Amino acid sequence: MPIARLIATVLDCPDPSVLGHFYAALTGGTVAFADAGWAQVNGPEGAPILACQRVDGYQPPTWPAGPRPQYLHLDFAVGDLDAAEPEVVALGATKAEDQPTPEEFRVYLDPAGHPFCTVLLGAG
Repeated sequence: MPIARLIATVLDCPDPSVLGHFYAALTGGTVAFADAGWAQVNGPEGAPILACQRVDGYQPPTWPAGPRPQYLHLDFAVGDLDAAEPEVVALGATKAEDQPTPEEFRVYLDPAGHPFCTVLLGAG
């Protein structure tokens, strides 16, 4: 029997509402709650909760190298990397300059600068 069950992943950011709405649009989820300090994104049925919390003086990771390493990143499955790219960018993401394996996955930075990837279904 497990000791605990993961209920949410929480990202630090300067503006939880902005980041929460970005991830809701990306995943088809909904912003269940948002205020100046916290936003909660509920995904489609069975998907984990993604939350965003305000951190004063937030500094984004300097991916892929630099003084502020990433400590985790999110992967999102897509059916077509090329088709997903303009949609992800239109939501407010920035395509990362460094793309290690662009035929399998694409690296982006969310509006708060967190790296995340779109991953081709069946890749890896």
